Amino acid sequence: MALRIKAHWHDDETDRSIDEIAGALAFNAWRIAKEKAINLHGEDFVYETDEQRFGVMTEYLIFQLAIIDRIITDRLQMDDETRKKLVVTTAKGMAKHLQDNMADIFGSGDYIQAFIATMNRRGAEYAEFNFTDEGPSYPFMRHLGYEIQQLMGDSHENRWVIDQVMDSDGVDVYKKLSRAAMDLLG
Repeated sequence: MALRIKAHWHDDETDRSIDEIAGALAFNAWRIAKEKAINLHGEDFVYETDEQRFGVMTEYLIFQLAIIDRIITDRLQMDDETRKKLVVTTAKGMAKHLQDNMADIFGSGDYIQAFIATMNRRGAEYAEFNFTDEGPSYPFMRHLGYEIQQLMGDSHENRWVIDQVMDSDGVDVYKKLSRAAMDLLG
């Protein structure tokens, strides 16, 4: 079953606030990250723990945040203050989705701080990679694949997860998110 994402507003004539746009982007990013984590399992890659699965979703969320930042900077040429507000508000929305879902699985606790720490590290790493009109560069995609490979381990079942992420899932994430972002922001 194909994932449906919110790519259009019900009333196109109404101006949307940064908070509304960021909320829609965060919700879409969460759904895409969850779908891709499920897809890896469907492709016979093995999660040994729920923490591992949520780690993979975290990597997909952060990858998507880097893409959103590049899209609004490079393609939409949004002013710096508005860009910062949109990226930060989207990140907060992603963190809330992650917090709510992790609390459901693992019980109460602060899961946001670990997400923010990882997001800050990865943000600096992704900033080093190129992003073109065609999307993330090979090193950009490879970094996502590498980080997921590190989480999944190199057991016999998970040896080729980096290829799955780089060649299929990461490309699909970019296409879905790019379309949604352009439609929601356009």
